[in-house]
Amino acid sequence: MLKNKYLHKHLAELAVLLSILCALWPAGPLRAQPAATGASSAWLPTKNIEIIHGSAPGGSNDKRAREIEKALAETKLIPTSMTVVSKAGGGGSISMAYANTHPGDGHYLLLGGSTMISNHIIGASKMNYTDFTPIASLMNDYIVFAVNSESPLQTGKDLLDRLKTKPQSLSIGFASAFGNSRHIGAGMLMRAVGGNPRDLKVVVFKGSAEAISALLGGHIDVAILGAINSVVHLGGGKMRVLAAATPRRFHGALAHVPTWKELGVDVVSGSWGGVFGPRNLPAAQLAYWEEAMRRVAQNPGWKADLERNYWLDDFAVGAQLRKELEKDYAETRKVLADVGLAK
Repeated sequence: MLKNKYLHKHLAELAVLLSILCALWPAGPLRAQPAATGASSAWLPTKNIEIIHGSAPGGSNDKRAREIEKALAETKLIPTSMTVVSKAGGGGSISMAYANTHPGDGHYLLLGGSTMISNHIIGASKMNYTDFTPIASLMNDYIVFAVNSESPLQTGKDLLDRLKTKPQSLSIGFASAFGNSRHIGAGMLMRAVGGNPRDLKVVVFKGSAEAISALLGGHIDVAILGAINSVVHLGGGKMRVLAAATPRRFHGALAHVPTWKELGVDVVSGSWGGVFGPRNLPAAQLAYWEEAMRRVAQNPGWKADLERNYWLDDFAVGAQLRKELEKDYAETRKVLADVGLAK
């Protein structure tokens, strides 16, 4: 009886010690949880990860890819090296084609976004988001509608009234291609006021800097811009932002700008950005990267970058992401058909 008493005492002490060691033991590298589709084993990268985008080095997509790389590195999720790979040209088609030369291989990630949908609809690309494995949506670069400070258009309501009555009296400029998120936003606004989107008088510039110069010089009446492109000109009093096509108001220098929803029209438009894998990505690899991108979205550095660039968080994975992509494709096709660009 005494012997059993001491045995029980030592076993209890050992159990306490083991629980303490488990609590103090450092966490290992990220491991994928079994996906809903039934993945039975975890997966980890075993070689260099390529983060691929379709812009020139130094462009917005290149910067975004490097922010994702930085966030992954800071959270110490990836046990291998990473590199950002630029495959510019063809409206993103070159980068997409390159990514899909590695089917089923989670060591290749493609930075994708709204143009994957719009370019397919207008016939600029044969590939669509359905040719890849959607991993995560991370952010959205929502648009704003700006005028020269000397413009007679003082408010968003003034712009709505002009579009209702004299749409051809307004020249609306944006960068950098017909059918992009800026053009879609203009079409949505025109349709919301009961007008014909084909009546819009649009001017396409090579870049936002050219559109802004034209606006400030009085050569166009309205410029549709990414939010960050407008902020630098607000302090000088040369530009006025009438409204934002956002689901909620911006912060900081744009906190005073109403959304179109606040002004009575349901117009939300922007250029979302996310990460895709090559086609046929196995469930275990997809689960790994979904969790990795969830950690990226929670990373303080990534959140600071969103705020600094006036991007809004738009995180989604799994069934929610697929549903949003299907909805975006349908809505984009409708607007681009309205402006005469859908193939």
